[in-house]
Amino acid sequence: MKHKFAAQLYTLRNEISTDFPGVLRELKIMGWEAVQIDGLFGYSAEEIAAVLRETGLKTAGMHVGLDRMNHELDEVLRESSLFHTKDIICPYLDEDMRNVEGYIQAKRDLIEISKKITPQGFRVGYHNHDFELLEKIDEEIALDYILSSELEGTTDIYPEIDTYWVKKAGMDPLSYISKFPGKMPLIHLKDMTSDGKEDFAEVGTGCIDFEPILQWGEQNGVEWYVVEQDFCKGNPLDSLEISLTNLIKMTSK
Repeated sequence: MKHKFAAQLYTLRNEISTDFPGVLRELKIMGWEAVQIDGLFGYSAEEIAAVLRETGLKTAGMHVGLDRMNHELDEVLRESSLFHTKDIICPYLDEDMRNVEGYIQAKRDLIEISKKITPQGFRVGYHNHDFELLEKIDEEIALDYILSSELEGTTDIYPEIDTYWVKKAGMDPLSYISKFPGKMPLIHLKDMTSDGKEDFAEVGTGCIDFEPILQWGEQNGVEWYVVEQDFCKGNPLDSLEISLTNLIKMTSK
C-alpha cells in the first residue's frame, strides 16, 4: 500500500519556492512514491517533469485554481501531460465565491470543463475545506451540491475529500467519505491535534482514526492517499516523514 502514498507539495511551499528540484529529490530519498503538484513557483513544467523522471516520483494529480482552469485550460492540460497525471483538481474557491451564487457558478464551470477534457482522458476533481460543508443550497450541503449530478447529467466531478476539514466542520470523516463508494480516486489525509485547539497535525498523531479510512479506501478504489499539512510547527519535511512513517506502520499490521 506504500506505493499509494503521495505528498501534497503545498506542505512544502516555502522550501519549494527556493529549490523545487532539491525538495523532490529529498522526498524520494525519504520514501515517498508520488507528489501532488500545487503550482510551479517560477520553475518550468519541463524542468519539474525532468526531475520527476529522474527520481521516479509519480504525480498524484494537480491542484489548479478554477480561474486558471477557465482561462488557461490548454496550458493546464499540457502540464498535466508532462507530469503524466490525468487528475486536475480544484483546490478551493476564492472568498468571494463562498456563497450560494458562487457554488452554483463553480459547479457550472466544473461541469463545462469536465465536458471538454473527460473525452481526452482527464478527470476533474474538487477538494473541500470546511466552508462548503457549513453552507447549504436548498437544504443540501454545498459540497454535496457541487459533487452531485442531477439535470446536467453525469459530470465526472469527483470528490477529493480532506479528512481534517470534514472534522473541522463537525462531521466524522469516515462517515462522510462513505457517501462516495467507488467514486473517490484521491483522498487527502490530514490530521487534527487532540488537544482541543484543532490545529494541523502529522498523520497518526492527532484525533482522526485513519486505519478504517484506509480500509475503506482499499475497498472503494482509492488510487492515491495524499498527505497534506497546511502548517507545521517545525520543519515541514520532518512532519511529512512522521506522517509517512505512521502510515506505513498502520498498513503493516
